Amino acid sequence: MGFLSKAALGAGVALGALIAVVAVRTALYEPPVPGAAADLELASAPDFDVQAAAGRLAQAIAFQTVSHQDAADNQLAEWDALHAWLQTTYPRAHAAMGRDVVAGHTLVYTWAGSDPALDPIVLMAHQDVVPADAAEGWTHPPFEGVIAEGAVWGRGAVDDKGSLIGLFEAVETLTAAGFQPRRTVILVSGHDEEVGGGGATAANDLLKARGLSAQFVLDEGLLVVADNPLTGGPAALIGVAEKGYATLVVTASSEGGHSSAPPPQTGVSTLARAVTEITEDPFPLRLQGPGADMLHVLGAESGLAMRAALANTWATEPLIVRQMAATPAGAALLHTTIAPTMLQGSPKENVLPRDARAWINYRIAPGDTSEDVLNRAKGAVGDLPVTFAWARPPQEPSAVSSTDSEGWKVISALAADVTGAPVAPGLVTAGTDSRFLAEVAQDTYRFQPITLSMAETAMIHGVDERMTLTNLERMVQFYARLIATAAR
Repeated sequence: MGFLSKAALGAGVALGALIAVVAVRTALYEPPVPGAAADLELASAPDFDVQAAAGRLAQAIAFQTVSHQDAADNQLAEWDALHAWLQTTYPRAHAAMGRDVVAGHTLVYTWAGSDPALDPIVLMAHQDVVPADAAEGWTHPPFEGVIAEGAVWGRGAVDDKGSLIGLFEAVETLTAAGFQPRRTVILVSGHDEEVGGGGATAANDLLKARGLSAQFVLDEGLLVVADNPLTGGPAALIGVAEKGYATLVVTASSEGGHSSAPPPQTGVSTLARAVTEITEDPFPLRLQGPGADMLHVLGAESGLAMRAALANTWATEPLIVRQMAATPAGAALLHTTIAPTMLQGSPKENVLPRDARAWINYRIAPGDTSEDVLNRAKGAVGDLPVTFAWARPPQEPSAVSSTDSEGWKVISALAADVTGAPVAPGLVTAGTDSRFLAEVAQDTYRFQPITLSMAETAMIHGVDERMTLTNLERMVQFYARLIATAAR
């Protein structure tokens, strides 16, 4: 046998061995984290009137609990009116639960369980909403709570009065049926989630002072995506972590003066170079963390090719990362993002500023820290004469919650049962009030049991926000069954 024949034979054997390894790994592949828990005894869905619930959500939307960036613009009487309405509208729930008010308008309800040895559960939904203007082109006025076309329309219908009303509907329904929890159930409703979460911080302090250690906290964050690109259909994503938040202020100082005689390097040009250097040195994309876990769970169900790729990431990881990073939303799941958002220079076009500033917003992925952010920015600008400061103290990324806990098992099993969608852990790239309860939570999950298409998610903080009656029914059933299962 000649040399070429031997070489070809060796190559063939090696290729065959490689194919065999890939095939075996693909056949035996199991995602590194679980999807929905199976074989769990779940409480049955209660009977309730979804039309009546829709009417109450519509009434809640009419309270203009709008959080403005300047707190002086907030109409606090609207919060007071909402609180009074809740007490009148849900009398059984208020008879069953103790009520505390902290930080002025944040509500903490306690439904005492019969067994104080059991760690409580905490369910969250905030009261405040972002501004809305009918002139922006709303189909129905944003604060009239119109019920039309099978949905309740208005600001807060999804974010987050839908969840708030869903929780109260669930408790009212359960109390009417005579349910008494063994495990204590706590409802926390922040009044300022959209502008910082001071209310949730106060709620954390209250619960911490009581020595509480919650089995889990559940808040908004992710939902069922009707047209998830990995499954080609719906997928229920439960946030097990959320990114941190930090804004870095970069300042370039100079002599200033008249623009008719500029120096070779102005403060603005220095700042422009610094911002360019920072943004052109992004954090590396990594197939790890909750974003990668989501891919592993959903990808395993999306066909043989994806399953083979995920089972053999030693060879395919660069390709998988490149495909996920093809969209900004996909890339955001795999690294800390860098987004210049504001610039400040001279107040007049013919004046050189003494100080030019840029604000760069970071959403910090689990595994990175604000210190990493600052060090990377300093390294990127090198010797450029700029200084750095935080716009406000950074919020570090949350811990990653367990997908083996009892809380995960109950929430994931109910998410699958109520929505009929495959379930996977995910990463919340925005922020929620739940991050402020980390000191009293063993695990924190972020999920609303509603189904929206990718296009429909634009209505959150956008125009024509609405909650379909189908989603409202699922939400009330989910919360009622969650309480009845986890607290029985």
